[in-house]
Amino acid sequence: MGDSWLETNGAVRGEGVNQTRVERDPLGELPVPADALWGIQTERARQNFPISNLRPLPAFVDAAVRIKKAAALTHRETGRLDRKLADAIIQAADEVLAGEHREHFVVDPYQAGAGTSHNMNCNEVLANRANEILGAKRGEYKPVHPNDHVNMAQSTNDVIPTAIRLGALAELPALTEALTRLARAFLAKGKAFDGIVKSGRTHLQDATPIRLGQEFTAFGHTVERNRDRIARAADDLRDLGIGGTAVGTGLNAEPEYPTLMVKHLRIICGVDVREGKDRVQLMQSLGDPAALSGALRTYAVDLGKIASDLRLLASGPRTGLAEILLPAVQPGSSIMPGKVNPSIAEMVNQVCFQVLGNDLTVTAAAEAGQLELNVMMPVVAHNLLFAMMILANGSRVLAERCVDGIEADEQQAAHWLERSPALVTALAPRIGYAEAAKLAKEAVAKNVTVRQLVIEKGLLKGKELDEVLDLRAMTALGVPGERK
Repeated sequence: MGDSWLETNGAVRGEGVNQTRVERDPLGELPVPADALWGIQTERARQNFPISNLRPLPAFVDAAVRIKKAAALTHRETGRLDRKLADAIIQAADEVLAGEHREHFVVDPYQAGAGTSHNMNCNEVLANRANEILGAKRGEYKPVHPNDHVNMAQSTNDVIPTAIRLGALAELPALTEALTRLARAFLAKGKAFDGIVKSGRTHLQDATPIRLGQEFTAFGHTVERNRDRIARAADDLRDLGIGGTAVGTGLNAEPEYPTLMVKHLRIICGVDVREGKDRVQLMQSLGDPAALSGALRTYAVDLGKIASDLRLLASGPRTGLAEILLPAVQPGSSIMPGKVNPSIAEMVNQVCFQVLGNDLTVTAAAEAGQLELNVMMPVVAHNLLFAMMILANGSRVLAERCVDGIEADEQQAAHWLERSPALVTALAPRIGYAEAAKLAKEAVAKNVTVRQLVIEKGLLKGKELDEVLDLRAMTALGVPGERK
């Protein structure tokens, strides 16, 4: 087999687009598409795992390739890797990171444990491209070998957990920017709607007054709190276990390797990453990615609730609450002319449901590790990064195509508020809870407003009536009629 366990016999079979080259590994020979930058290990994975027809997410590819580039820079710096080979690997990595050769990353997210197939896909693509840069052919793996050179001082077992961390940190700015954008959109509407007093609702029943601006401001603050929670959870991902190699002990990695890797990854990724204190622990545990997934789940819970609230407030336009009007983005029915649905909010609900499912998968997978390694890392990577991507996109679209264009129907809000029996709450300090409850029941039975009933019974008059039943005053701290 020559001087390495992975080689090609040089044969090319077939014609045209169906041409293949034959490669060999410890399991035997296998045809590989002649024009593929991947090699035999990737090809075996392609044949073994035709599961979802999905490709690896770009953030996961980028993260692994950045690790390979950092390793080549490190080994060039220490002299362990010939400069000519290192430079070719670095150039190949830069091409991928610039958007080239992306079609050659082909391993299904549902693959063998730990992510060996994804790691080898990256090793083979970079090795083949580096050899082309040096004037050699694809599939020959000389002078650059995927294991001996591209994967030097690495193991799938420290590459993949590091890639999960780097991938999530790479997605973080877009996610936090989207949440900031959405929060600002809600806060702007909160300010615009601050003068609109409406009926509050608890248990989906009439409650004391609230300003529409207060509702929207609360939406904005909820998004901000989630943004900050996500950022705090993501900070733990900055601790890298790269250099742990097979079981976290660092076998086959030179002593300076972890520190140099972190130095180069900081520059390559533009992220303030740190050398982990305990590489064994960082290999054993997926607790940090699981914690970030949990923060994403919490945001999905809050965001889904907000989207549902928007749908409720916009329900109608004649038989629902109809206190707000959402922008019309598309026709709402194939059979009912003129119908317009809350399409963006409905999309956001579906995104949130998906994120809840993603988190359940991450949680189960994070628990499923044994001893020195969690082999379920590929499904953790896919679900975590996918959740971050769709939450970022969903939040941005909600801000741009929905919240920015929301209008309030002040007359409709006033209509419902005036009819609310919950206004008797303001009378309770004067006449007691029991009497106030009787008034509420009577107002509903007679289909009159609380104000009308109070006047009819002569309970309050003139200035005192106006002060106690001051609707806007009811939306702030204080006892009705006793404010200074």
